[in-house]
Amino acid sequence: MQNRRLTILIAFLLSLLCKFSQAQPTDAVLAYIARYKDLAIAEMQRTGIPAAITLAQGIHETEAGTSELVRKSNNHFGIKCKDDWRGPSVSHDDDARGECFRKYEVPEQSYRDHSDFLKTRSNYASLFRLDPTDYQAWANGLKKAGYATNPKYAQILIKLIQDYNLEEYTLVALGKIDQKDGLVRNNKRLQDKNPNVITVASDQRAAEAKPEVVKAVSMEANYPAGEFKINETRAIYVKSGTSYLDIAQRYEIPLAKLFEFNDMRAQEVTSTDRLVFIQRKRRTGDHEFHVVQPRENLNSIAQMEAIRLESLLEYNNLGANMQPAVGETLYLRSRASLTPRLASKNALVEN
Repeated sequence: MQNRRLTILIAFLLSLLCKFSQAQPTDAVLAYIARYKDLAIAEMQRTGIPAAITLAQGIHETEAGTSELVRKSNNHFGIKCKDDWRGPSVSHDDDARGECFRKYEVPEQSYRDHSDFLKTRSNYASLFRLDPTDYQAWANGLKKAGYATNPKYAQILIKLIQDYNLEEYTLVALGKIDQKDGLVRNNKRLQDKNPNVITVASDQRAAEAKPEVVKAVSMEANYPAGEFKINETRAIYVKSGTSYLDIAQRYEIPLAKLFEFNDMRAQEVTSTDRLVFIQRKRRTGDHEFHVVQPRENLNSIAQMEAIRLESLLEYNNLGANMQPAVGETLYLRSRASLTPRLASKNALVEN
C-alpha cells in the first residue's frame, strides 16, 4: 500500500512538471522576450536588477503574457497590493481566493514598480550585493527572500534563463556585448519557429513608449570627432599624448579650470585616449543610476556620466579613496540611503 501511494505521488509530481513545460509554448515565450527585453534592459540600467531575472520572472508570472491576471491588470510580476499600495487593484485567485493584486495602465508601470519593489524592501537588500551576472544566486535569493511560495521558483527561473539565453540581455545592459549581437540567438529561434512573430513583436515595441532610461555612455565608445555633449556638458575625445595646454588654449579655458572640470591633477599630456570636458560637469547625472562595471572607478564613472566627482561621492556616502564593488548601484540624482558595498577597504582610485 505504501509503495502504491509513493508511485501515485511520483506520477503526480511528474504530471506537474510536464504541465509546466507545456504551459509556455516557445513561440509565446520568444514573442514575450522580443516585446519586453528593452524594458528589462532599461530597468537593469536604472536599478541594477539583472535583465535576465526580470524577463524570467515576467515570463513565468504571466505565462508568457497569456495569463488571466496580466490580461486584466498589466501586472507582469504577480505583485500583490500589500499595505502600502494606494493605486488601482484587481481581485484574483492565487494562494487564496479573491486576493488583491496591483493593477497598472501599461506594462512599463509594472516593470518599474517591480524594480522599485525589490530595490526598496529590506528583505531583498542582500540581492544587490550579488554579482548581476550570477543569475542562479539571484534566483535562489529571490526565493529565499520570500518572493514566491512555489518551492521550485528558483529552478523555474534558472531553466527559463538557460533555455532562452536570457543572460545575454544582462550582458547587453552591462555594456559587455552589443545589443544586436545579444539578440541573434533568440531572434533566430523566433524567426525559425514563426516568420510572422518577429514582425508583430517589432510593431508592438514601436507602439509602446520608449523606456525613459537609456544606456550609459561607455568609456570605450566611438565618440564623434570634434566637440559634442554628454549630459548637456561640452566635451571632446582626444588621443593619448595630447597636450592639456593645447586643449586649454584651443577652447580658451584657463589650464587650472580644465583640470578642475575633469576632476584631475595637473599633468602635461593625456596618458590614454580619453574624454575631456571643456565645461564644468553637472551636479546631477542624465541617468538616475549607474551599475559599476569591471575596471571602472569613481573618476571614470564621473567622466562617463558627466557628473561632478564631488556630487557622485556625496550622493553615495563615499570618500575619495573608496572603490565601490562591481555590480553595485550608484545614485546619480539623489542621495542613497546606504553606502554601496566596497571592492576593498580604502581602495585607491586612479585618475
